[in-house]
Amino acid sequence: MSDTKYTYVFGPVHSGRLGISLGLDVLGRRICSFNCPYCEVGVTDVLTVERAPYVPANVIIGELDRFVKEGPDFDVVTLGGLGEPTLNVQFGDILSQAKALVKDRKTAVLTNSAHLDDADVRRELCLADMVLPSLDSLVEDEFKRVNRPHPSCSLDSIRQGLLDFRSMYSGTMCLEILLLDGINDTTENLDRLEDFLHHLRPDRVDVVTMTRPGTSSKIKPASAESLQRFRERLCGVGTKATSTAKKRLSSLDKKTPLGQEAAQDMIISSLRRRPQTAIDLAKAMSMDVTMIEQELAILVERGRVREKRKGDCIFFILADTMIDL
Repeated sequence: MSDTKYTYVFGPVHSGRLGISLGLDVLGRRICSFNCPYCEVGVTDVLTVERAPYVPANVIIGELDRFVKEGPDFDVVTLGGLGEPTLNVQFGDILSQAKALVKDRKTAVLTNSAHLDDADVRRELCLADMVLPSLDSLVEDEFKRVNRPHPSCSLDSIRQGLLDFRSMYSGTMCLEILLLDGINDTTENLDRLEDFLHHLRPDRVDVVTMTRPGTSSKIKPASAESLQRFRERLCGVGTKATSTAKKRLSSLDKKTPLGQEAAQDMIISSLRRRPQTAIDLAKAMSMDVTMIEQELAILVERGRVREKRKGDCIFFILADTMIDL
């Protein structure tokens, strides 16, 4: 059980793709069909393909309703969190009720694409304004290394599931490809992805690499040269829009002032899902970075948050989160 005011609603966080994003964790634990070594939320606790009511829809929607009434403003509500959101069998109910609550704001879903071979999942995902599926490699051995999937996950099924979903989805699809140095940054993967994108025709393609700590010190971000090579070939292939990550700047008119306890609760809730810098948190919470740094210093002193350096950046991580830089 979380020690914060919200257990399943987290953020809002500043997202380069979505603006100010309020997250919904529909699983409550690290439950996923993948165990990606680059995952910023930590090692998967339960590796499964079973759909189940991991967190009841009424609990999640109750928290969201409360946040909409009393929390700071946001641009989009995003179903993601600690694992693969479509594994919650009540996913469709959660998404439809969330849409009703957030009204004129957008809804988005982050998915690893592994369950798009399920007609029910495809139908439920069609409710979202934006779907952000991932596809890191179309080479079998690379797929297993970069995503470490459940044994029953089939790369062919993922490929076909994406195509089937695209054929019925009228919203915005933004495909993400995450590259790791020496794993899936190969010419073979690039050639296969380029061919596939001509058939998939997403609205946007984002080629990215690790920017936050993953779960293993053995993996490294892709080089700038590899990113550029993939972007030049894949960005815009078969798409309706440019593929570089478009940073949607939020124009929030309202900034809800927060007390110290509320600010610390929101910091803890946000860090529970992913490591962030003080600047990341300040942007997400519409607060001065100096104030955020003060609250972080208190949380570090109390042993609830720890610091991890990655390159020139200092990330803040919950003390009980197992992440290896």
